[in-house]
Amino acid sequence: MTASEPLTPDALTSLELFVGLAPAELEAVMRLARVRRMPKDVQIFAQGDAALHAHALIHGSVSIRQSGSDGGDVVVRFIGPGEMFGTVALFTDGLYPADAVMLADSLEVSWCKADLFELMERYPTIAINVIRIIGKRLQEAQERVRELSTQRDEQRVAHAVMRLARQAGQSTLDGTAIEFPLRRKDVADLSGTTLHTASRILTAWEKAGLVASDHQHLIIRKPAELLRIADDWAH
Repeated sequence: MTASEPLTPDALTSLELFVGLAPAELEAVMRLARVRRMPKDVQIFAQGDAALHAHALIHGSVSIRQSGSDGGDVVVRFIGPGEMFGTVALFTDGLYPADAVMLADSLEVSWCKADLFELMERYPTIAINVIRIIGKRLQEAQERVRELSTQRDEQRVAHAVMRLARQAGQSTLDGTAIEFPLRRKDVADLSGTTLHTASRILTAWEKAGLVASDHQHLIIRKPAELLRIADDWAH
């Protein structure tokens, strides 16, 4: 079950969709928002569903998973606080291209398509932010295609891990901890390798002291060394 709860304009300032809006404009956005507290493992929408809402995450984490014809699924992206998800489909074929599943107890906010389009007309800054978000996702997709075409396994894994660190890394006494709970299969999916290959690489890195794992959380101990691995194979 989900429960509605109050939302403040301050919470909206952390969302990439509303960067640059004035307090009064955020108040108007807030009035149209649907806010829900979602428990871990709840599916927010399913691949192939009609895209009815633009979603954003206030806190928590979300896994975006895409199913293939063989019935298996792959993780294509993790969503962290402040990020949008399920939005691009509103501007394309109107169908969600993947499942969205809560990885932890989270607070999610959404706007129906009609309300989002009304807000974009009223406040052009939102429309500019939408273009920026979609452009960023397209750039990321193109970069991953380039990596798959030109880079070796260890380099791709290093790039995937460093992307996650930039997206959701937290400084700890042991190093930079990635906040998303990660299975080795997730790392394999994100780097375009097999589970066996990703496991072999991560095990070797752990033995060398580059990374550590703690209850499905990856800790980067030597980021400079991972960056060297990511870059070396390119030359």
